[in-house]
Amino acid sequence: MIYYEVVCFYCRQTFNVYEGTPEYKYAKENRDGKHVCEPCSHTIQLEARLNFFKKA
Repeated sequence: MIYYEVVCFYCRQTFNVYEGTPEYKYAKENRDGKHVCEPCSHTIQLEARLNFFKKA
């Protein structure tokens, strides 16, 4: 299976994105972009929701 090793900009750990996923397509098109792993993606979404409701 084909994959890219990318670095999460949130936790700075390397992780693999496998062929056939949207993350793989993004990593292939934008090698120097900001990529996040699944746990960090979930954390970022939760923080965004909490901050949204605190402002309201």
